[in-house]
Amino acid sequence: MAVDLRLGIDVGGTNTDAVVLDRDDRLLAKAKVPTTPDVTSGIAAAIEAVVAAPGIHGSRISHLMLGTTHATNAILQRTGLRRVAVLRIGGPATYAVRPLFGWPEDLRAAVSAGERIVEGGIEFDGRELSPFDAEETGRFLDSVAGRAEGVAVVSVFAPVSAEHELAAEAVVRKHLGEGIDVTLSYRVGSVGLLERENAAVLNAALVGVARDVATAVGAALRTHGLTPTTFFAQNDGTLMGLDYALAHPILTIGSGPANSIRGAAYLTGARDALVVDVGGTSADIGVLSHGFPRESAAGVEVGGVKTNFRMPDLVTIALGGGSLVVEAGSEVRVGPESVGYRLLEEALVFGGSTATMTDAAVAGGRASLGDAAAFTGRTDVLARGLQRADTMLADAVDRVKVSRGAVPLIAVGGGSILVPDQLAGVSEVIRPDHHDVANAIGAAIASVSGEVDRIFHLGPGGRTAAIEEASADAVNQAVTAGADPAAVEIVELEEIPLAYLTSPAVRIRAKAAGPLQAADGSVP
Repeated sequence: MAVDLRLGIDVGGTNTDAVVLDRDDRLLAKAKVPTTPDVTSGIAAAIEAVVAAPGIHGSRISHLMLGTTHATNAILQRTGLRRVAVLRIGGPATYAVRPLFGWPEDLRAAVSAGERIVEGGIEFDGRELSPFDAEETGRFLDSVAGRAEGVAVVSVFAPVSAEHELAAEAVVRKHLGEGIDVTLSYRVGSVGLLERENAAVLNAALVGVARDVATAVGAALRTHGLTPTTFFAQNDGTLMGLDYALAHPILTIGSGPANSIRGAAYLTGARDALVVDVGGTSADIGVLSHGFPRESAAGVEVGGVKTNFRMPDLVTIALGGGSLVVEAGSEVRVGPESVGYRLLEEALVFGGSTATMTDAAVAGGRASLGDAAAFTGRTDVLARGLQRADTMLADAVDRVKVSRGAVPLIAVGGGSILVPDQLAGVSEVIRPDHHDVANAIGAAIASVSGEVDRIFHLGPGGRTAAIEEASADAVNQAVTAGADPAAVEIVELEEIPLAYLTSPAVRIRAKAAGPLQAADGSVP
């Protein structure tokens, strides 16, 4: 029997979606089940539903692509995070600003096992800022032994030279053992010390969350006798291998909306449009540009912490199918509270006692679900809630648009029944078939990528040599993440000359992408 099917799963706060696609990206089966508190049983139920579909046999599934909001939720809820020792190599130049400066106090308390600045770091031209102080590093590590579950190492201008971070990693292994998890900032963020430091610390804190998710997925797969190669979706709409994802869980932040945008592109064939993904708790409005999510030009704030890795450029509002509709005096408030995965028990149309936006959609004739006679005495409130939701959506569309003209809007997600057929600033609302599982489809069709964002000093080979080096590094990262070496290509190349320096330098951002490589070396 051919091993030629891909299983895409997206675990959201309300529903867990699963799809099965064949080698030609044709949808063979789909399922949507409520997300469960333990996550594992929800994933297992979704897998069971799609594997039971006619013509689907578990032994044919070669790859699993998983999109999850676990990392985001862990940061927002301050749960499941590991304690991290933060080592900054940047004295005496960076003593003025302590590590984790500007972090919310509750998040810092949940994550930090201790912070220290030691002498060292690199100048922008690759020279040493000052020698790396290995002895002080060792004393700091001894002081956090038994308390720190991971270590984040951050050096000044590490994207120019990782020499001091690599030296520090060796000291960490010596003092805390080979089994300790170490995040080196040059592998996570780009230029910008504090933002890169924040991203590295969050990455180290999320390692346990990523492993818990991987364990849950593995248990669900074993329940059904499946042995696919597993990939995680990342925040640019591409994939990374399981081992790479376990080392870089911060890259899964934003993967859900990115998957939805990629899925919207696949389902409609559009390459440029707005996309709204409405779930049970929130709605994300993003931009589809040349078939991929438009990336944010600025660093993204996650849980109150500024970072400098790129994510989809989104406007997120507290509007979903489970959002509460509450009468507050003469006003009607929508959200931010939501019944989440309890929608089937608590919404009016399903026999519950809570007025939700799903009820409002049914009362307004936008959907036909459950018991439409359950709105006695609440019709007016639900109608006003629907009007409020339309205003929220129109405002969000205006915030994400970059031109005055009306543009098409692709509505996806299980909560997209809330989106009206006509909306200010929108030329048409497109509702593709299978829009309810667009996020899982986006994960299943994704390619694998690698990215480099570094400063290069122009030597004898000039800018050509620098571009070639950056491109080669990006390709190597994509291959390491699981791409087919024979099919990887550079898909983005950005060159930013740096002025006012004593020696010529340029910042180069290169991104490579390619199809998955199967375990036997073939491309699925």
